[in-house]
Amino acid sequence: MALLHSFEKSGNIFFRYRGQFPVILFLLAVPVIYFTDYSRLNEINQLVFTYIAILLSFIGFWIRAVSIGTTPKGTSGRNTKSQVAESLNRTGIYSMVRHPLYLGNYLMWIGIVVFTFNLYFVILVTLAFWLYYERIMFAEERFLERKFGDDYLEWSKKVPAFFPCYRKYIKGEIPFSLKTVLRREYSGILATVFGFAFIDHLRFYFINGYFDVYRISTYALVVAMILALILRTVKHHTKLLKEENRS
Repeated sequence: MALLHSFEKSGNIFFRYRGQFPVILFLLAVPVIYFTDYSRLNEINQLVFTYIAILLSFIGFWIRAVSIGTTPKGTSGRNTKSQVAESLNRTGIYSMVRHPLYLGNYLMWIGIVVFTFNLYFVILVTLAFWLYYERIMFAEERFLERKFGDDYLEWSKKVPAFFPCYRKYIKGEIPFSLKTVLRREYSGILATVFGFAFIDHLRFYFINGYFDVYRISTYALVVAMILALILRTVKHHTKLLKEENRS
């Protein structure tokens, strides 16, 4: 098998199982937190790490929200088993970067990783993320090239794959829809808050030898769970979040 086809095949496999990546992060975080020497960090250092972690995850969510909230039906979908696209996005955030959803994913999850206060873990996860998602992006671009031909090639030559170029911004025709974001992103928000709470409680336990449920992360998780339950109920049992021509 040619290397080109090997990359594409592995990328399609990784695409189907990309939802398992956060689970791997949680498992790896346990020994990382256990062996990290937190006595070397004072309260100011920990606050700085915490604020940076939250900011990174927030930026990641914002990028995902803009991507999902400004795209029409048939693009940026939640297809889980194979590549699907009915049209090619070339305006809005997609005029600055070809894979904004994956960039958003990285920032959301690397924020949680930064919250472990272990820079080696940040570097390790960054490398793992790139090796994993590089194959997915490669397979996705092969699919889009075959489907849209020269239109895709011309666009891809002008727009960077992962690092946005703001000078290339072209205003999109689709207005931002908060309904779309609420309908599609509540589970991602819950997973992110759960990640922060998981790290916070695990670190507290390893340092102090017991669990303390009365922590800010606990309250944040409870709020996120309630909001997710409400939005899920509204999504499946009402038409309040339904929209025409939206994924």
